[in-house]
Amino acid sequence: MFTKENTVLILIDIQGKLAQLMYKKDDLFNALQTLIRGMKILDIPVLWVEQIPDKLGNTIPEVADLMKELMPEVSPIAKKTFSCCANEEFMKKFKDVNRKQVLVAGIETHICLYQTAVDLLGAGFEVQVVADCVSSRTKGNKKLGIKRIVQAGGAATSTEMIIFELMKAAEGDAFRQMVKVIK
Repeated sequence: MFTKENTVLILIDIQGKLAQLMYKKDDLFNALQTLIRGMKILDIPVLWVEQIPDKLGNTIPEVADLMKELMPEVSPIAKKTFSCCANEEFMKKFKDVNRKQVLVAGIETHICLYQTAVDLLGAGFEVQVVADCVSSRTKGNKKLGIKRIVQAGGAATSTEMIIFELMKAAEGDAFRQMVKVIK
């Protein structure tokens, strides 16, 4: 079971025209917004990564604007490598949050998410892919990416599943706020 004290979310490459080509993109964007709001309520740190933003464009407004509103202290980390773990700036910030349980969300499931998850698993971290918060250009590549992460030792979860796993109980102010977010 993941805990609030040990969890970090990595938002990967939800950018520009590529994001617009994702399988079921509207569902993806809505789920990502719910996940980000949930992480804010639960005070879970978020690392935000962009793949060569000068070529692929910046994070889509649906995600970037929400991040700037809810977590203005967090800014995107630019990378060229498919795995976030091969990026020096990312690894410094990742080590600084000092968490052992990692949620991955973003695009594309079969490339950057897969490679990041496998590297993290190989380094001894627990990894869950938030299945409704990931996509690829095709349904097949999305499913294959999730399957390969699970085969490598990770797990699949959903936005609601992980939020309630982290909350543990239906009580308190965080629960009241979360009910409004989940709707």
